[in-house]
Amino acid sequence: MESIKNWMVDAANILFDDSKNDLRSLPKTVRLQILLVLSFIWTTVFSLYVFSYTTFAFGWAGFICGTYRIIFAVYMTFKHFHKAEEKSTSVFKTKNFDPFKIMVIVFVIVFIFIFSKGIEVLTSPNPSSYSIPYDGPSKSVFEKWLPFSKDK
Repeated sequence: MESIKNWMVDAANILFDDSKNDLRSLPKTVRLQILLVLSFIWTTVFSLYVFSYTTFAFGWAGFICGTYRIIFAVYMTFKHFHKAEEKSTSVFKTKNFDPFKIMVIVFVIVFIFIFSKGIEVLTSPNPSSYSIPYDGPSKSVFEKWLPFSKDK
């Protein structure tokens, strides 16, 4: 598992680490622009391969928006992690038990619990819900519409 983690970190560092990227001599804005243009090109190639002519525009637009969001999200995540690593202080060392931090931890635990229970409910067979027979609606469409029509 550690080797996979190291491979993913190395792959991300190739794109976003200033000291390891082949484009390190360029300004940051130019590097980001190059990444966006490359994502534009690869999205177009992928969309041409996957989508038909009728769905190409919507598929391409969805992929390009998603790709830009992923690039910005990964870029911002790595920047925040590098900044946090530089000025890393533990809550237990500083004794700064902020109520906001405690609420975030509680929220994450509750969210994980709710998500895991939802997955459990979705994957568990529930034969009792299939025992209720359904014979269709009690009135037809015309019987439902009759009170609103002029022909009574």
